[in-house]
Amino acid sequence: MTARLLLCLLFPTLLVQAALAATPSRKTAEKTVPAAEARPAPGPAALPVRSLEGITEYRLANGLRILLAPDSSKPTTTLNITYLVGSRHEGYGETGMAHLLEHLLFKGTPSLPGGALTAGLKQRGMQFNGTTAFDRTNYFETFTAGDENLDWALTMEADRMVNSFIARSDLDSEMSVVRNEMERGENSPVSTLRKQVTGLAFQWHNYGKSTIGARSDVENVVIERLQTFYRKYYQPDNAVLILTGKFDTADALARIQQRFGAIPRPSRTLEPTWTREPPQEGERTTTLRRAGDQQVLTAIYHVPNGAHPDLAALDVLGSVLASSPGGRLNKALVDTGKLTYVGAGAMALAEPGYFIVQALFGKQVAAGEVRQRVFDIIDAVRTSPPSPAEMQRVQTAHANAFDRLIANPQALGISLSESVALGDWRLLFLRRDQIAAVSAADVQRVAATYLKASNRSVGQFIPEDTPDRVQMPAEARPDEALANYTGRKALESGEAFDPTPANIEQRTTRYMLDNGARLALLAKKNRGETVSGRIVLRMGDEQSLAGQREQIRLMAVMLMRGTNGADRERVAERLHAAHSQVSIGTWYNSLIVNFESRRESLSEFLPLLAEILRQPDFPGKEFDVLRAQQLAALEAVRREPDALAPLEAARQGSPYPEQDLRYRPSINESMAGLRSTSVRDLTSLHRNFLGAQDAQFSLVGDFDEQAVRQQLAELFGDWRAQKPSANLPLPWFANTPASLQLETPDKANARLVGILNLPLGEASPDMPALELMNAILGGSGLSSRLANRVRQKEGISYTINSTLNLHEKSASGVLTISASFAPENRERLLGAVQDELARLVSEGVSKTELRDARKGLLEQRRLARSNDANLARMLSTNLWLERDMGWQAGVEQQLEAVTPEQLNAVIRQYLDPARFTFVVAGDFARVAGAK
Repeated sequence: MTARLLLCLLFPTLLVQAALAATPSRKTAEKTVPAAEARPAPGPAALPVRSLEGITEYRLANGLRILLAPDSSKPTTTLNITYLVGSRHEGYGETGMAHLLEHLLFKGTPSLPGGALTAGLKQRGMQFNGTTAFDRTNYFETFTAGDENLDWALTMEADRMVNSFIARSDLDSEMSVVRNEMERGENSPVSTLRKQVTGLAFQWHNYGKSTIGARSDVENVVIERLQTFYRKYYQPDNAVLILTGKFDTADALARIQQRFGAIPRPSRTLEPTWTREPPQEGERTTTLRRAGDQQVLTAIYHVPNGAHPDLAALDVLGSVLASSPGGRLNKALVDTGKLTYVGAGAMALAEPGYFIVQALFGKQVAAGEVRQRVFDIIDAVRTSPPSPAEMQRVQTAHANAFDRLIANPQALGISLSESVALGDWRLLFLRRDQIAAVSAADVQRVAATYLKASNRSVGQFIPEDTPDRVQMPAEARPDEALANYTGRKALESGEAFDPTPANIEQRTTRYMLDNGARLALLAKKNRGETVSGRIVLRMGDEQSLAGQREQIRLMAVMLMRGTNGADRERVAERLHAAHSQVSIGTWYNSLIVNFESRRESLSEFLPLLAEILRQPDFPGKEFDVLRAQQLAALEAVRREPDALAPLEAARQGSPYPEQDLRYRPSINESMAGLRSTSVRDLTSLHRNFLGAQDAQFSLVGDFDEQAVRQQLAELFGDWRAQKPSANLPLPWFANTPASLQLETPDKANARLVGILNLPLGEASPDMPALELMNAILGGSGLSSRLANRVRQKEGISYTINSTLNLHEKSASGVLTISASFAPENRERLLGAVQDELARLVSEGVSKTELRDARKGLLEQRRLARSNDANLARMLSTNLWLERDMGWQAGVEQQLEAVTPEQLNAVIRQYLDPARFTFVVAGDFARVAGAK
């Protein structure tokens, strides 16, 4: 339940003040917002309002708007409830109220008291969250399609719409969690500077205030005012229900009517917000000074509201300036080593918003020079409009991104929610068409109109005899903008695919290329004709690759930075033209390639992918830029708790020498490895070790199987490495039991990481029981032993979880516990974690806990198989391990068979609290000095 980082600019923490000390009981608080005791029968049926590109809007008599976007090609459904209330609607002294309500709506209702709400989400394996922004708050759940899951989710959302406790006791317990969320943002100079500059730009409007709120408002909030805020805005006439994915339209509409139709329409009237920023009268400046390892430049310009047609041209302008590769700022400053990162883009908001530019650069770079160069390049758009090549590159990238969005029901629901917040869901499609129609002259015009120094907030004030002010045009009305808009033809639906292991196995074709590469193909009809793929290339062994850890990592990144036939920018253009995207990473001695494409362009994309992998150019200029970026990134995390704690925990007791690929280097060692690496090293590594003779290829989605088989044989069937590869074993070793503390000065948030190395791998018969143990301990989000104790009950941490990783071939694994917290809560957190570990061992697991964990885990596994990229990963792993989907089915049968006695025996055998390594990183010296 996190507010969007893009919008939530976080404030420092304060102690809860005495005003919160008098806490009424849950019983008293429940009476304040009573439950609906006997709802009347549902009102008149929902009436259709409009349809566009396969999406239909309906409306209930009580004002609830409903958007239905069916897609039977995915076996999942996403339910999104968007309330048109955000931080923009908060009054004086009420900042953070919308975000507090987002948290408290997970605390239950009389029908779902205590942890029953989050437990219900867990039991059904639902992926869920809630987010707060300037103009809206939304809640969403993704689940396996089916009547029972849909009924439960609809009933729960209708219930908490008007019956949530909003109790003082829950507010008090959640307060530390919200403060911890504030502190997480304060660790980042980038976020803190953005908060300051946004506040400088918006001196009157609430867009200048952090969504998470002022610490004094949040910590002194009056529960009665919070309840009034809830009753005012959490009503059907201020909400939009969005259902995407697999469902029957008529049946779903009837179910929504049954559960929401009985909620009465409120009698109150919602007044519009009317505060607007006056024209800015000159550049404003501010300076942030604090500990850190890189410099940051942030500039904000006022621009029209999200429904205004100029926003499309501003979107294109942001990409022309800062897309990577090819953006003007990137080419001039990132590629030359002046900057390590630059980004630019417009924030589409319901009322006049802003265009933001952010640049990161090293300490040694002159800030004045960077600032001047950034603004000179921005100003140059006025006289040098984008070229036809720039426009084609940017508009193709936008079109491809929209195509991927429309084919993903979960992402589509979230994007519709954002457009609803702007005034009308159809703006999502209108913006697509407006971007496609933007001309270079449009981009030049909006740059000249809005990106002026007098309309900019960066820092200092510059007086001018004749101020050049920007006057906002009249706000665009969505109904006028959409008056004659009809959209495009809706995408054809894909097939209804059943993601059971048996069906996946039946639909999968496996075979081998002449060089030994193994392939798994699963062809099926997808909405948008999408295809997901994965290639794993095995390289060398522990002896032949000794001392080449950084070289392997750099080689993987450099593969995307130019081939013998195309430079980096041309590679990116060809990927856009093929409606495809690629990511390349490494895992020890394996190169892992994940990609997405479409049926119509797969035959064009696969030769490009072969060119990227087989014919890299490794240009020296690109290598120098990449190495500088990598060094800057390492320099930036030297004092970051979230980076240092897990690194130090993993290093404890490692038996490997520094040259071994399995050794975990310190930050200094990684930087030394980067500095000593040359282009020649990468060329040699690629020539000697990269080939497809031991590769695993997997492809899932909409493609012609025979054509793909022939093309893959031609492109990869003759590719062999000069040197052989071998499995890199990861034998078990005992971590060093310890409790270590790392100091990270000037960081408001701290991180805890605990690890326990386990002497068993994925093939162990105890694996299913350990998976269930992890789900109960901390692997199930808000409804787990650790979350119930540390977050829900004591409010110590915003996020705490556990993860279990068991190696596929070696008898080794690791259980990891991770939590964020305020440094002053270190002892409380450690004590609570260790207490819960001891309780799990001594008390064991009940039948109810086992039942709920098993149900949630099985649903999560089914959800994972419904995602094509995840399925491609599974098929690739199965090829490597020489198994089929019957193995996954067998694991699920074993999960079904685990008894409480067996689970508790496994817990006692492997979970020894005394063997954990605990590492905490934070500014503990500051806390000690304050006592």
